[in-house]
Parts: sequence; C-alpha cells; structure tokens
Amino acid sequence: MAACRQTQFSEGGKSKSVMNGAGTSQGQWGRAWKVDWFSLACVIFLLLFAPFIVYYFIMSCDQYSCSLTKPAIDLVTGKASLLDIWHKTPPLTWKAATLYASWVIFQVFLYMLPDFCHKFLPYFRGGVQEGAVTPAGAVLKYEVNGLQAWLITHILWFANAYHFHWFSPTIIFDNWIPLLWCANILGYAVSIFVMIKAYYFPSNAEDCKFTGNFFYDFMMGIEFNPRLGKWFDFKLFFNGRPGIVAWTLINLSYAAKQQELYGQVTNSMILVNVLQGIYVLDFFWNEAWYLKTMDISHDHFGWYLGWGDTVWLPYLYTLQGLYLVYHPVHLATSSAIGILLFGLVGYYIFRMTNHQKDLFRRTDGNCKIWGRKPKYIECSYTSADGIKHHSKLLTSGFWGVARHFNYTGDLMGSLAYCLCCGFEHILPYFYIIYMTILLVHRCIRDEHRCSSKYGNDWKKYTDAVPYRLIPGLF
Repeated sequence: MAACRQTQFSEGGKSKSVMNGAGTSQGQWGRAWKVDWFSLACVIFLLLFAPFIVYYFIMSCDQYSCSLTKPAIDLVTGKASLLDIWHKTPPLTWKAATLYASWVIFQVFLYMLPDFCHKFLPYFRGGVQEGAVTPAGAVLKYEVNGLQAWLITHILWFANAYHFHWFSPTIIFDNWIPLLWCANILGYAVSIFVMIKAYYFPSNAEDCKFTGNFFYDFMMGIEFNPRLGKWFDFKLFFNGRPGIVAWTLINLSYAAKQQELYGQVTNSMILVNVLQGIYVLDFFWNEAWYLKTMDISHDHFGWYLGWGDTVWLPYLYTLQGLYLVYHPVHLATSSAIGILLFGLVGYYIFRMTNHQKDLFRRTDGNCKIWGRKPKYIECSYTSADGIKHHSKLLTSGFWGVARHFNYTGDLMGSLAYCLCCGFEHILPYFYIIYMTILLVHRCIRDEHRCSSKYGNDWKKYTDAVPYRLIPGLF
C-alpha cells in the first residue's frame, strides 16, 4: 500500500509547468485505462492476501511473541490449526467499536470545522489551498488544517495522561486486535461507498476512469477526487486523517505499555517515537505541499487508498513500536546516537531534496541551489490537444546526485526505524523491505511515464543524472 507516504510526484526535477495537468493526455494520467493480465493478477492477490498479511503480523505478536515463522511451522506440523489460532484471537468488542467510532467522528469534526482549529491554534499553518489540475481541468480547493488537528489531538492525549485520566494511555495497545476489525469495517465500507458513488453520483464525471474490470476498478478507484459537499474530500481525509494522526498516538500507547510492563521506556522505543514523530509532524507541517504529491495529484481513490489508509498504514507502519513492547531493546549509547543521526540525515535529505525542487519550480529556475545558479534540461512535449509545452528538469543539488534522491532519504529514515529493534527478529524489518519495493516500483513507474512524455529530452536528462536512487549502484 502506498497510502500516505510523503513521496513527491517527481518526474525528475520538474518545474511548475510539469506539475499542472494541462500538458498530459488523460490516457497517460492517473491509473490505467486498460488492465493486462499481470496487473489483474496483482490486484486479485492484494485483495485476497493484504488483509491476511496484516492479521498474520499482528497475530504473530499477540500469540507467538512476534515470530513470523512459528505460526507457519505450527500449522505445517499440525501443532496448531487455523481454528486454534482464530479462537485465540480477540474478537470485535463494543468497547473497541465505541472507541474507534469516537475517534473517526472526532477527526471528521476537526477536518470539517477548520475555523474551530484555527481559533484554537491561530498561529499555525492552515487555510484554503489549491490542489493540482485534474485530468478534467478542475482545480480543487482544500481546507488545510491537519497540523492543528494533530496538535489538538495530542494536547488532549497528554492532558488525559497527566491530568484528567479519562482512559489509560495503553488503551490503543490493549484493544489493538479488536480495533483491527473496526478499521477493516471502515476500510471496506468507504471503498464500497466510493465505488457506488462513482457510478451513481460522482463529484466530477469527467474525472472518472472505468476499465470495465470490477476488481481493478474497486482496488485502484474510479473517481479521481470523490467528495461529499464542497469540502469533505475522501482522498485528503483518509490520506492524512485518521491514520497518520493516529500513528504517533499508537506509538505513545506502545511506550505507555512498555512502562506498565517493565517499569521503564527503553531508549529504542524513545527513538522510534522521536524519528517517526518527526516524519508525521513534517507531513502535517507541509500538508499544503502534499496536495501536489502523487497520492493526491495522480492516484484515484479506491480500496488501495481507502483500506490502505485505515488498516495497512496504522497497523504495519507501527510494527517497530509493537515489537518493542514484546521485546524491549536497550541500545548502547553509541548505537542509539548513530541510529538517531542516520535517521536525521535521511530526513534532511528527504526534506531538502523536495525543498530544492519546490524552490526551483516556484521561481522558474531563478534561484540558487547549493549557492549556485541551478542547472537544468530544457524539455518540450505536445499535449493531446496538439499544443506544445515547455518545461525544465532540474539537474542541480540533490537532483544532480540521483533522479529520486528524496526517495533515498525516505529509505534511510525507514531503515533507522527498523534498526532501533536490533536483529533478533525479521518482523520489524518488514517496513524497510516494503518501502524499498514500493519506492523502486515508483521510480520505474514515474520514469516510464516521463519517457513517454518527454521522448529524447528525457534521454538527455537521464544521461545528465544517470542514477535513480544510489549513485554508482542504482
């Protein structure tokens, strides 16, 4: 699931003329119009097995102390059956359902009442922002208040933990599997709803894509920007809330559970909370920038984002903290400092790479990058209406090191999360394995689109910047 990762929709170092959709034919924009057999096989595989993968990971921690091999061995050797494992799995409870429903309703409240958020925290970013141009030529407006929503949520969390004591800070961990069933119900409900909506009352019929294949349309989405009313945008809400707001709360609940069980919070748990907290805070600090990323400006909204944002993201992106509850790791001071620095350097590369592109785009190249006038490749392309457009692909700064160096920084940060957990189990390293596959696939997918769009000019760009992620290797 690519859901919610803050990976810029980067066609090299494109300038503002590349970001708008005027020059891209609808046949090349968004998801596919036609479905080949391999894509269909991948879609069906994910629809069948992605929910099972999430359950398997969470169950392995609950019943097998985070071992991924022991459940499989027990099943193969007959020591346990699927029914045995299922019967030991905590069921859906009214407590979990009430907790989850209250959480989602609260996030909808914050999302739909931006004036309340701005009045509560008036000195933070927010306001109405414009998104990218859609394939149909629409420019949607968004009420950006994610940072305020995140801050209000966490202020209330800490107020409860240290003063009001309405509920235990371990409440998320204590109800983690029952909450999984609630998240699945919401993920499937919203995915089914937006598919029905696309057929009967789409927000913009011209921004819908129908392949005629039910499974592909259900997973990848039909509507580009499904909305209810003027402001409730499914894509922005589910990409940012409730999953990413919950990310840091989940980690805090893990830390509270560690304190309850062992009488202390290990430095590895603190590192996971700090490094992932920086990432989440960066996401909301730059929420307006996120409107121009691939998730918003390219992907349609279907099961891939709807279920992925509500289930895959909160349950598999937080595996490091969950693992550390069952296997507390106390890192040597030198190791902890090394991991922290590695993660911070990765974050710096990720953020500054995107900043350089944004600066270049905003100024149309009239800026300095690394103290010098930027270098770039002049490109041209012809849109479906026969109009010729011009663009610039940045080859200076980090964009001269590799064509997707922001992804490289992202992967460094992802690896730092995993390193906090030591090397006894593979489970916490699922994240870096998954992110590597995801971002390498995005590199290839992005560059195939750019090659089709720019032709020989793209060849000039790849000659100037020969590596995708790692200079000298890939």
